[in-house]
Amino acid sequence: MTVIAEEKPTTGESTPQTLITQYLSTLSYIERLHRLLLDVVKDEFERVRILDITSVQALLLFNIGDKEVTVGELKSRGYYQGSNVSYNLKKLVESGYIKSERCSVDRRTVRLKLTDEGCKIHQIVSDLWQRHVDTIDDNDLMSLGDFERLGQSMHTLERYWTDNIRYIY
Repeated sequence: MTVIAEEKPTTGESTPQTLITQYLSTLSYIERLHRLLLDVVKDEFERVRILDITSVQALLLFNIGDKEVTVGELKSRGYYQGSNVSYNLKKLVESGYIKSERCSVDRRTVRLKLTDEGCKIHQIVSDLWQRHVDTIDDNDLMSLGDFERLGQSMHTLERYWTDNIRYIY
């Protein structure tokens, strides 16, 4: 007599093996999405024939927007996550996209603000994001709720990693 094992209904809980598999898959997605995001921005600037700026620099200009910030605030506000912020800022100042001024109160502090050319780059990226949102919405690819859940999950993972780093040191 052959006994067929009865499948247990899933309760939403996962085994350690499926959790690690999904975790690694998610990490791979995050990595690929980051590279794709940079490629999307790069392609947009190639399309409009602006070739003197990298996608990382364009995103930095987008994140600064109409604000005036210090170099330290770029990282603390999450505007820039890379390790070579000095290099990119130097290039953006040399290219005329950012204006930098020493603070009159504390000469060690440098204030950064977009020039008119920097504002144009900001607008190009802003228009690109708006086109994406319009297409996503028109084609029912994702809803506001989908983005909210995705954002919450990403925020939770970010908080876990941040706490993990702080705990180590």
